[in-house]
Amino acid sequence: MAAAAGHENFYLVDEAVLFAIGAFVMRGAGCAYNDIVDRDIDAKVARTALRPIPSGQISLAQAWTFLAALSLTGLVVLLQFNFLTIVIGLSSLVLVAAYPFMKRITYWPQAWLGLTFNWGALVGYAAIAEMLSVAAMMIYVAGIFWTLGYDTIYAHQDTEDDALIGVKSTALKFGAATKGWLTAFYVLTITCFFIAGVFSGFGPVYFLALAPAALHFIWQIKKLEIHNSHNCLTIFKSNREAGLLLLLAPICELAVHLI
Repeated sequence: MAAAAGHENFYLVDEAVLFAIGAFVMRGAGCAYNDIVDRDIDAKVARTALRPIPSGQISLAQAWTFLAALSLTGLVVLLQFNFLTIVIGLSSLVLVAAYPFMKRITYWPQAWLGLTFNWGALVGYAAIAEMLSVAAMMIYVAGIFWTLGYDTIYAHQDTEDDALIGVKSTALKFGAATKGWLTAFYVLTITCFFIAGVFSGFGPVYFLALAPAALHFIWQIKKLEIHNSHNCLTIFKSNREAGLLLLLAPICELAVHLI
């Protein structure tokens, strides 16, 4: 039994390393693709005008080469997993390819980002469980609502420039009502994590451990000043801590079982 447990632990560590590499390179690939598509728009926005492509630091050909290299690395990593994981991973390319164009046609590009950015939750679950479940879907949906929240905050940095050049965002759509929308998004985020715990059969520690993340979201909404770009960036960056706090709940559940 000890040997079997050791083998399983090694397998999980191996999977975690592959996930980390895959997430790193595909995040880079996604950003590179987004910057390639948005190079003309970025050149017209003060905050993004100095990015490598619009500022001329790198050529378009260099950007495509970089994107191809990262994508190939990601594909090699993906092929190490089971068939379901490979199918789910490859299907994300449709979302990734369409995302940069969403801001041109809808005021909800943040929703599309949520669909795209959180796809990894499904990939990771399928890699370990070789299936998908209600709990996995709830974590995915939770990520979508969370992304709607933090990327709306991020978009408030550029509302003036976006309005001038015709780029759409939830920040422009919500305007002064942003805090109300954020409240709904963050309530739904915690609710989906709660439902995921119910379907996973988790104990009370998991649900209690969601409280710090909920309190952090309340703090974000209270401190947000939508007309203050520095404040918006600070609150947006605080979602790094929000992610760790959301991770706290499953970690606490795991700790209970290990004790």
